[in-house]
Amino acid sequence: MLAVLAPGQGAQKPGMLTPWLELPGAESFFHWAGAIADADLLTLGTTGDADAIRDTAVTQPLVVAMSLFVARELGGLPGPVAHSPHTGREVVIAGHSVGELTAAALAGVLSVEAAIALTAVRGRAMARACGLTPTGMSAVLGADPDELSAALERHGLTAANLNGGGQVVVAGPLEGLAALRAEPPAKARVVPLSVAGAFHTSYMGPAREELEGLVGGVRPADPSRLLLSNADGAAVSTGAEVLSRLVSQVTSPVRFDACLATLRELGVTAAIELPPAGALAGLAKREWKGATSNGDTVEVLALAGPGDLDRARALIDAARGRPEAEHQPDWRVVVSPVRGTVSPADVPEGTHLPAGTPLGCVRSRREEVNVSAGYDGVLAEWLVHDGDLVDAGDPLARLYPEVPA
Repeated sequence: MLAVLAPGQGAQKPGMLTPWLELPGAESFFHWAGAIADADLLTLGTTGDADAIRDTAVTQPLVVAMSLFVARELGGLPGPVAHSPHTGREVVIAGHSVGELTAAALAGVLSVEAAIALTAVRGRAMARACGLTPTGMSAVLGADPDELSAALERHGLTAANLNGGGQVVVAGPLEGLAALRAEPPAKARVVPLSVAGAFHTSYMGPAREELEGLVGGVRPADPSRLLLSNADGAAVSTGAEVLSRLVSQVTSPVRFDACLATLRELGVTAAIELPPAGALAGLAKREWKGATSNGDTVEVLALAGPGDLDRARALIDAARGRPEAEHQPDWRVVVSPVRGTVSPADVPEGTHLPAGTPLGCVRSRREEVNVSAGYDGVLAEWLVHDGDLVDAGDPLARLYPEVPA
């Protein structure tokens, strides 16, 4: 079984998007995601400095969009899969904080568009809540639990994230965090985090109220992959429950330690952390110490750049029961030959396309250019809609050389 981990806010770094722009369709995807989020995600992820990417209102949709884009590059992770005893259960998904919206999309509960839009609303609401009272968060490493609990009570702080691997993130007023750092529990290290407020505490009450008034308009599907919740580490079986928990987690502690414990009990043999990767992979390595409950060694892969995609695809193939030697060539993209308005052919996704199959046309002011498949393949995904304006080189469709198992 393969675990897919989706990071949350705090994992961001300046320039984190830049290496991924070499992938086909990356710039178009982030322009599109930015339009949904009402934010310039492409600029933020490439040239935004540390202060810019600390802004909760825009950083949350950037983190979620980045994870979803790279998941799409892995081939078939986003979106629903058919229910059967053998399909959709080779992968288990867990997100951290706002990463739970990524996880909900990967499990088929939300569309990619809905996940990004809901994240943007969440980020703006939480940013407004942060502006009401000066608060923040700090990671505490290596503290005795009883000593830490006493220190938090003394300084008016809350344990907001129980992350596992010996890490607890505490939150509350800035003066309380400063006092804790000045006088930490014995053998503990306190590290301030680059976030704008006390997430997952009562300080986020106004943001929770905003989300409660919004999610009634969302129509979620039930998870088609095993999806774990930050509330308690348990699997969630209905889309309605996923939405309810996404709202309540804004003011509730993140129990990622419980998610890691569940993954260990499930006997996962590998884990992939989506970008911006590193933090969750580190927690998993420390918590599992290399083995699950059945004694198997766990390979933990943090997707740091495009060079890690081949190994990630091999781990996905292994989870599906497909040997690495059978790994097929990567996705191929059909691109627009000219600038103009696209009219895709009426070809359903999943259709086998012999080389030369017409895929539509692009109309400019001076000409109409037909587009066709340049090689045999399966139409995995349309990347445009009828009437979309495209530039020369923009991706129109994604093909795969064979139907995935």
